[in-house]
Amino acid sequence: MSISNITVFRPSVLTLIGIPGLETVQCWIGIPFCVMYLIAIIGNSLLLIIIRSERSLHEPMYIFVGMLGVTDIALATTIMPKMLGIFWFRVPDIYFDSCLLQMWLIHTFQGIESGILLAMAVDRYVAIRYPLRHAAIVTHRLVTQIGAVTTLRAAFLVAPCLILIKFRFQFYHTTIISHSYCEHMAIVKLAASDVRVNKIYGLFVAFTVAGFDLTFITLSYAQIFSTVFHLPQKEARLKAFNTCIAHMCVFLPFYLLAFFSFFTHRFGAHVPPYIHILFSSLYLLVPPFLNPLVYGAKTKQIRIHLVKMLYS
Repeated sequence: MSISNITVFRPSVLTLIGIPGLETVQCWIGIPFCVMYLIAIIGNSLLLIIIRSERSLHEPMYIFVGMLGVTDIALATTIMPKMLGIFWFRVPDIYFDSCLLQMWLIHTFQGIESGILLAMAVDRYVAIRYPLRHAAIVTHRLVTQIGAVTTLRAAFLVAPCLILIKFRFQFYHTTIISHSYCEHMAIVKLAASDVRVNKIYGLFVAFTVAGFDLTFITLSYAQIFSTVFHLPQKEARLKAFNTCIAHMCVFLPFYLLAFFSFFTHRFGAHVPPYIHILFSSLYLLVPPFLNPLVYGAKTKQIRIHLVKMLYS
């Protein structure tokens, strides 16, 4: 039997099945997902409006929060319309090139978000360790440069994943993706060719971005806690801790869900597929949903301006 009889040659359309094993209840799963998406869009949009309109919030910390909000809106919007189309309207088909584009956008925005979280951790470290020199060290120009480098790093590191799939693979075992969105390894597993190069490069990108960022976030917070514990006044220690709590509430779920999804894809043969896909979907939706709630509740300046805006 020839290879063309048992495989598909360069399919033009792929099929996303959603959450394997939960197809009959996907319409109900779509309701909380849609609510979380709407809260993410509205909450992050409010954050952006407040930060843009209030000159007192034009400081590095709040600019990073605004950058995080833009990234969250873009990330959630990249996946949710198609996901809800699968859950509610039974529209599982997606063009092959559109699937690759969605994959590139998803992983690029993930990389950007990870870079911004690292920048926020370093900013808090400088603010607590060198409070009198913070404004001179973390300038608006530096913030702009960090944003540009973070974006370019993610875009250029993820691009070869797309190119390797597009030009290395010609034959595919199936066109059905057991996922609710186009994820790198989910597409690679369809190929009827040797996928070791793609797996190795995927590991390289993951550890270059998430591994590097998480390492330096951890080091930054180790230095922050060391500095805070040596502050003489209890009030000063509490204030310093409070400025870091919001950031910790944001980056911990992001990296915990990220590494669960990453390692389950590669080593989680005994994890039920619906658990893996459900957590992978939540991994992309929880941070955009959680970030405006955390920063709105824990950041006094944002909370004050939000109340003023709502009353007016």
